[in-house]
Amino acid sequence: MTEESTALYVVATPLGHLGDMTARAIEVLRRVPWVAAEDTRHSAPLLKHYGSRARLLAAHQHNEESAAEQVMARLSAGESVALVVDAGTPAISDPGARLVARVRAAGHRVVPLPGACAAIVALSAAGLSETHFLFYGFLPTKAGQRAQVLRELAPLPWALVFYEAPHRILDSVAALAAAFGPARTVVLARELTKLFESIHSCRLGEAHDWLLADADRQRGEFVVLVSGAPAATDNAEGERVLALLLDEGLPVSQAARLAQAITGAGKKTLYQMALRARPVPGDDEESAT
Repeated sequence: MTEESTALYVVATPLGHLGDMTARAIEVLRRVPWVAAEDTRHSAPLLKHYGSRARLLAAHQHNEESAAEQVMARLSAGESVALVVDAGTPAISDPGARLVARVRAAGHRVVPLPGACAAIVALSAAGLSETHFLFYGFLPTKAGQRAQVLRELAPLPWALVFYEAPHRILDSVAALAAAFGPARTVVLARELTKLFESIHSCRLGEAHDWLLADADRQRGEFVVLVSGAPAATDNAEGERVLALLLDEGLPVSQAARLAQAITGAGKKTLYQMALRARPVPGDDEESAT
């Protein structure tokens, strides 16, 4: 590649189906002299398939700092480098972010090449109605930490997107049901773009038994998508927020208005709760309108 085009190319590779590689990505892999790969043994056959003769550098989660030094040395010598992971887009719950940050901080050009990303592929086929989504990635492996994270995510109204390994899928689904309740929709997407691709939608309370019913359903890497928290049908959250605001000394009317703005609970109902908690002479329901 020419001196002017020297760059670190962040290249998305297929999740499974080799036909999903973009023409631009194939061209870059054929032209760069170096490829920094998460697993060189995995990437070598991929490069051969696309006709790339690039030499490989290991760049995984345990050596990103030293790999960044190697990559920057090649870039400083005028040699472009492509960064790839085993499947999908680098740095999305995969190695690459620290390496890219070091390269950018050193003033080298970083060029992203769009392509496959398991989270987006699964989301496009999930059929969830939420306008917004939050990508979390892998949940903590320890049960206590996982439960704490899920408690924090439970009230969010957005679709939630997780990655999960096959040996943890049963525990994770059980933890999701415990934290979010059995009624929310979950979509279990596994082996995306591969021969045994499966995208199954059900209630969270049904997911664990569905997975147990067939051992093959637990195989492969998972994208787990969960519908967002439904609009509050009771005033429990509004009452909790209202109590906090009243404890801070806010006037009844102001506390009711703020609690309504924060939680979406009914303003009149919140005002009545506030009056019961702190009766104010002269205040009446009209003040909450």
